[in-house]
Amino acid sequence: MDYSIRPLIQQDEPFLWQMLYEAAHLVEEGNLTVQDAINNPDLAKYVKDWGRKDDSGFVAILESSNQPVGAAWLRLLTGENKGYGYVDEQIPELAIAIFPQHRNKGIGTQLLTHLLATAKTSYLSISLSTRATNPAVGLYKRFGWEVLANSETINRVGSISFKMKIDF
Repeated sequence: MDYSIRPLIQQDEPFLWQMLYEAAHLVEEGNLTVQDAINNPDLAKYVKDWGRKDDSGFVAILESSNQPVGAAWLRLLTGENKGYGYVDEQIPELAIAIFPQHRNKGIGTQLLTHLLATAKTSYLSISLSTRATNPAVGLYKRFGWEVLANSETINRVGSISFKMKIDF
């Protein structure tokens, strides 16, 4: 697969909703749709009004069709708007997803490579929340993310999630 990586822009918000659906594993919860992600305030905070001052990220575009297939993005979720991976007010949270048919082809690695190179110019750390069973945990560890001690929690589907953090 030939694909290119470009920065996310405000007009990518509709695609980010699709990626949020994938990142939150909503398909595993039954007949949920992208609209369910939009309607869930705990999830919507990761995408709603994309393009704010501190928002940043990248999208992978399949060159043969010019269609987006994955994205990795950062958002600083603070105060009353904390996300699942909240660590502190200075650390943005990562969200990343790739359509299932495009996974395990190096796209996530490329997205993270671009994102981390850019993020280290603005932040000292990045956090994320992930299910313990997520195959991407190995990818995160390869890049240097570490599981935060005592961060394990029961997620909305009753399995274990934990927070991870990378320091630059």
